[in-house]
Amino acid sequence: MAVKRSTTPDPSPLAVDLAGRISAHVLEVAGTAVHYWNYAPADGRTATRTLVMVHGFRGDHHGLERVVELLPDYRIIMADLPGFGASPAFARGRHDVSGYSAFLDAFLQALHLGPDTVLLGHSFGSIVVSHFVAAHPGRVHPLILINPIASPALEGAKGVMTQLAVFYYWAAAKLPDPLGNALLRNKLIVHLMSVTMAKTREKELLAFIHGQHHAYFSDFANRDMLLEAFQASAGGTVREVSARLTLPTLMIAGELDEIATLPTQRTLVKLLPDAELVVIDNVGHLIHYETPAPAAAAIIDFLERHPAP
Repeated sequence: MAVKRSTTPDPSPLAVDLAGRISAHVLEVAGTAVHYWNYAPADGRTATRTLVMVHGFRGDHHGLERVVELLPDYRIIMADLPGFGASPAFARGRHDVSGYSAFLDAFLQALHLGPDTVLLGHSFGSIVVSHFVAAHPGRVHPLILINPIASPALEGAKGVMTQLAVFYYWAAAKLPDPLGNALLRNKLIVHLMSVTMAKTREKELLAFIHGQHHAYFSDFANRDMLLEAFQASAGGTVREVSARLTLPTLMIAGELDEIATLPTQRTLVKLLPDAELVVIDNVGHLIHYETPAPAAAAIIDFLERHPAP
């Protein structure tokens, strides 16, 4: 176990430029037409590794693109999880940790991705990828967790806020369809969520973050699947399967994260058999938006020290 601290300053935010690297695809997985994006290495380079990234709750592939942009030597594959973004809800099955883990299994198989594949998950994605790895040892190598969920959302000081969120998603699912959808997609509520998570004071970066959330945070298939996914995100953790994550694991945590708090990250890294923790200063749960440069630097360093098996 190792704990590092990163204070690398991030450059001023710019529009994400992945021209020449990105291509969009649709793949049927267990009866669901999943939309995914392939990001080739920059400037015609030969890929050193393939990374599969899994986004967080209410996000889609756009959220991690600032990190993708700073990994020019890698082939990166990222799907919109079923029910989010461009991907429809599951044709059958629940939108919970087990359902998304099974999806990830079928997705990797359909793309013929072998054990040299790197798996990365952000926030709710960290729960999905860790449970997948625990159930399928040897399928990927290594594992990267950004803002990993180390403890249940109802634990600790944030429990009251989580209870309010539970009521919010439950009420939205029970209201008549127009009212429920209006509540879930309410611009003021989405903006409040964005303001609560953002820690930067840079006006340009804040505008970028809020713009991303307003553009993509409300792009979900329906209220029922969103409630299922929320319940999974609030109840699931990486900690549940920590003892079975025997592969090298990189945790990237935000110093000011109020969702995946730093004390829980320090506890989790001690539970993982082969893990290291990088803490990025002055950022919370939006590492992928606010501090992609130090996150990408930590990923590159980690992968250089953990080559393909």
